Amino acid sequence: MDFKKSVVYQIYPKSFCDSNGDGFGDLKGVTGKLDYLKELGVDYIWMTPFFVSPQNDNGYDVEDYYSIDPRYGTMEDFEELSREAKKRGIRLMLDMVFNHTSDRHEWFQKALAGDPKYKNFYIFKKGKANGEPPTNWESKFGGNAWKYVEKFDEYYLHLFDVSQPDLNWDNPEVRQELQKVIRFWMGKGVKGFRFDVVNLISKDKYEDDYEGDGRRFYTDGPRIHEYLQELNAATFGTDAEIITVGEMSSTSMENCYRYASEDGKELSMVFSFHHLKVDFVGNEKWVIVPYDFQKLKHILFDWQTHMTEHHAWNAVFWCNHDQPRVVSRFGDEGRYWKESAKMLGTVIHCLRGTPYIYQGEELGMTNPHFDQISQYKDVESLNHFRILQEKGLPESAVYEILKIHSRDNSRTPMQWDGGKYAGFSDAEPWISVNPNHVRINAESEMQDDDSIFRYYQKLIRLRKDYDVVAYGDLEPLDEKHPSVMAYRRTWKDQELLVISNFYGKEVTWDAGRGLDGYTRLLGNYEDSRLSGTKAELRPYEAVVLYKSL
Repeated sequence: MDFKKSVVYQIYPKSFCDSNGDGFGDLKGVTGKLDYLKELGVDYIWMTPFFVSPQNDNGYDVEDYYSIDPRYGTMEDFEELSREAKKRGIRLMLDMVFNHTSDRHEWFQKALAGDPKYKNFYIFKKGKANGEPPTNWESKFGGNAWKYVEKFDEYYLHLFDVSQPDLNWDNPEVRQELQKVIRFWMGKGVKGFRFDVVNLISKDKYEDDYEGDGRRFYTDGPRIHEYLQELNAATFGTDAEIITVGEMSSTSMENCYRYASEDGKELSMVFSFHHLKVDFVGNEKWVIVPYDFQKLKHILFDWQTHMTEHHAWNAVFWCNHDQPRVVSRFGDEGRYWKESAKMLGTVIHCLRGTPYIYQGEELGMTNPHFDQISQYKDVESLNHFRILQEKGLPESAVYEILKIHSRDNSRTPMQWDGGKYAGFSDAEPWISVNPNHVRINAESEMQDDDSIFRYYQKLIRLRKDYDVVAYGDLEPLDEKHPSVMAYRRTWKDQELLVISNFYGKEVTWDAGRGLDGYTRLLGNYEDSRLSGTKAELRPYEAVVLYKSL
């Protein structure tokens, strides 16, 4: 299966579908919805971790890489899911969390017991002479990134939660153990792997950072390419059918040329997040500022054109389990909900790269706007609820920030129907259902030919039917326009024009070339208003035009 013509659908199993009425989504729930995914038209399902875990970070704190957490089911359930997906032409992509484990992992428990072999599986360091931690690095979830262990009079590094100690990739035994994990799941027929924050695995100097939070000492580290090439050669690189994607935290484009090079020595493609920081202040997301449209365009186009020049491949996306819902973020939840959701989908699916759809994105699901801390479950959000108040923000202001930036915005149950619990479960879910599920749900959208779901079907089909969508180069058009994002794709004798209005006001856009010779392939209004060189765009209008050269 050509990953350049493929579309990946991300499932957060805990929130996708509950088959046994315990309020948690599970593997059988995913199996039961495979026909829905086949109808949508996706090729791969990426599932976030369902391994045994204490769930301090919703499964990204892995206790056992080889076992299914009982709340998600059994190995037999996984094998059934794999078989049934294969029958429908869908392949499975698993999420590998290899930067860190849970502190309950057998390796870490042996480390704490004093076993020198397993202590070297993690990063333990002596503190400073004055009793402070080894460095001033900050955890991604807030606070210092080192935890003191009195027994050793040492600290261990945890770039994420205190219960997620970082693995020592400089130890070859660690790398060999993780290779075994990949080969185990390859043996189960898995044809895709997503590697969580994988560009953080090679740490550099352990010293104080007086310019930032420490990330420059552990991001895209000195041996990262060596480690990825070794992992590739020993595992997934032996099977040409397997696709891989790396989540690249605060990465540089220059490193991504190598991570996702067409030479195939490292990974198939990369996730980069720079375009999803355009509503931050620097790297600080716990603020409220309007998103910067010009910056959004610049970053997207920069990655598109430079990755092409260096023969490297992008994963393209708006949403995932760590990001707010895109229609709430860059679109319009109100009057132009449907138009803006379709427009945002158009922009991503017509870019050069493999598109990723996050569960519910194809329905236009929105942020839930929780206003009670009891509704929030995410460790990052709970930590920052406390941290922001300690900085002096009133509780009401903190809630407004959480409503925009919390990871729980994307983790509410999938909205299958308008019933009490949105068709997700017969019992109260682990996290509250978005109240708008009565209006926004799969059942109603599948009965509506003009729905966001039906539009996503067409977007997926475009990539299959037109090589220019899958393979074409990208040329930005009119980059400085205040409200329009437009680009041109070309491949052999095919040309595509993609024009999108990001705002709720009508605008006339001049293409600088005659539009009469193009065929309209898709648009989020019934017709398109094209005349001469100009396109009259209604609020959040998107249009995809095609021409044979």
